[in-house]
Amino acid sequence: MSEKKFVPSQSNSSKPSRRRFMKGAAATGALAAAPAFFPAKVLGLEGSVAPNDKIILGGIGIGNRGRTVLRWMLRQPDVYFVASCDPQVERVNIIKEMVDQTNSNSDCKTYHNVHEFLEARTDIDAVLSTTGDRWHALAAILAMRAGKDVYSEKPSCMTIAEGQAVVDTSKRYGRIYQTGTQRLSGDQFVFCNESVRLGRLGNVHTVRAHIAPWDAAEMRHDWLPGQPEPPKSETDWDHWLGPCPWRPYHADYCKGAWRGHYDFHTSCIGEWGAHTFPQCQDAIEMIDQAAMEYGYVNNVSGDGMVTKFSNGISMVLERDMDKKYWHGSCGVRYEGEEGWVATADGYEKVEASSPALLADFKKIVNEYAERTGRAVGDVSEHARNFLDCVRSRKQTVANAPAMHHTMSTVHAANICMWLKRDLKYDPFKQEFNDDEANRLRTRAQREPWIM
Repeated sequence: MSEKKFVPSQSNSSKPSRRRFMKGAAATGALAAAPAFFPAKVLGLEGSVAPNDKIILGGIGIGNRGRTVLRWMLRQPDVYFVASCDPQVERVNIIKEMVDQTNSNSDCKTYHNVHEFLEARTDIDAVLSTTGDRWHALAAILAMRAGKDVYSEKPSCMTIAEGQAVVDTSKRYGRIYQTGTQRLSGDQFVFCNESVRLGRLGNVHTVRAHIAPWDAAEMRHDWLPGQPEPPKSETDWDHWLGPCPWRPYHADYCKGAWRGHYDFHTSCIGEWGAHTFPQCQDAIEMIDQAAMEYGYVNNVSGDGMVTKFSNGISMVLERDMDKKYWHGSCGVRYEGEEGWVATADGYEKVEASSPALLADFKKIVNEYAERTGRAVGDVSEHARNFLDCVRSRKQTVANAPAMHHTMSTVHAANICMWLKRDLKYDPFKQEFNDDEANRLRTRAQREPWIM
């Protein structure tokens, strides 16, 4: 957390803080002569958090998904949101209205250029970045270089090289980073992962990860027909594109139609694999390295691809259209010699091959929380884990290396599908046994949007 003075409104920035006032008054003996009275909120009493103890938060590219995460953060008593940046004026104004209503003032500032935003707001401690995929890595890197901690929505990088750059930046600048794989903080998912780690399933041989049941691994390389660009005062199209190749403006891109395009997306594998691969890799204690082998499957999506890790465990990519392994989105299933467990969004409770495997649910989850010091429960606790780590400077549950190694599995699976052949990947050297595959570990970036 920053030690800078907390200022709810920029218009009051010239006024002395309570901290400076108290120090000066004590030096002159004024407090003894005339005691000062402050509201309980200012003093941090009655369960409130004193202004100087709040985490000052800003936002980059907050849209529909981002508003959900922002609500999680706004209800935390130690957070104060002050400014948001987006090249689309309509979107940034929605955030301002939402924040001002929460803060009961009109102080939230809006920006449309990320460089100007980061340069101007030296008071901000942490940034919530929920841009489209193309911007995730670059926005995080720019914010960390500016001294901000970052919560970034997923998929948090477009390439293996981008993921490594996020890791390097976080380490170099000493910043806290969390990727938005919120199920790592959900109690049902934690229980399943702990079931593997505690040996409740015996020797685990296979884990299954849900990939999105729409779109394809092979994405479009064309683009939508050009339309007249809106005024820059409404949408800064160059800024919206960021590091991607120049493409003509089309309004549908700004409404989410960028999905399925190679320039902007990480395919059906990345769409949900960015969530489910971290779950599986965390459960089998491979969150610190990507899979080593990728078996090509002759279909459009990667459904049924078998990937293998250095510990001998296989992870199978599943669309699960017939709901054989789970019902709901972003499902995972872990299979061992003594049974299986599975969960997904919308579950009332974990499913298992035997009721005995569901015993001690609360005990196992609570012991995990106590051992790790992490917030666990509803998936919104993922935001609390980030905020706790901003204060403690401990690693988040979905830290930069965890993001990079799990997204490397996503990218390698995509590359396997694109090249239509089996691949081997060295997770330590971070390279393939294939020259063409190695060239796909990175993409050209458009100036001046270069990491």
